[in-house]
Amino acid sequence: MKKIEAIIRKSKFDEVRDALHQIEVNFFSYWDVTGVGNEKHGHVYRGVSYSTSDIQRRFLSIVVSDDFVEKTVETILQSAYTGSVGDGKIFISPIDNTYRIRTKESGEMSLN
Repeated sequence: MKKIEAIIRKSKFDEVRDALHQIEVNFFSYWDVTGVGNEKHGHVYRGVSYSTSDIQRRFLSIVVSDDFVEKTVETILQSAYTGSVGDGKIFISPIDNTYRIRTKESGEMSLN
């Protein structure tokens, strides 16, 4: 099993969520985060300069079986893509075990 963590644009969240549901990734956690990225210059709006060094993003945490990692990553890559700086990052980590508290199932059986 692997944990896929993705940091994406908030504006792309609905598209990513819907794409994940289409490939039957129906459970994941997400939250709003603020980060610092590569964009160095601010934006000017009505003569006032605004810093863009603090970037609002959405963080997704998804645990899938090893066979489903590539399909999940490819889905996020396609649905979160804009081609601009700030599209986000994806991280993959091993998961030793999982447990479903209600049924006490463990391993991949607890993911469904």
